[in-house]
Amino acid sequence: MLKYVFELHLSPTQYLDYYRGKVRHVVVRGATGQKIQFPASLVQRFVSAEGIQGKFTLTCDDQNKCVSLERQA
Repeated sequence: MLKYVFELHLSPTQYLDYYRGKVRHVVVRGATGQKIQFPASLVQRFVSAEGIQGKFTLTCDDQNKCVSLERQA
């Protein structure tokens, strides 16, 4: 399994493009500088009144398919 750690900071207004389907993928820089792209649907459960804020870990299988996305405490 591959693990990617990154920070994500989206305001509620920024998230609307993802919610409405205008943007289908989230693209971020990982903690080690790598570019990470994953389906926007994975972040839906983390939306709050402040948008999406925090440090996350994306776990992928050996074929780079997303297995899970978790917010770090």
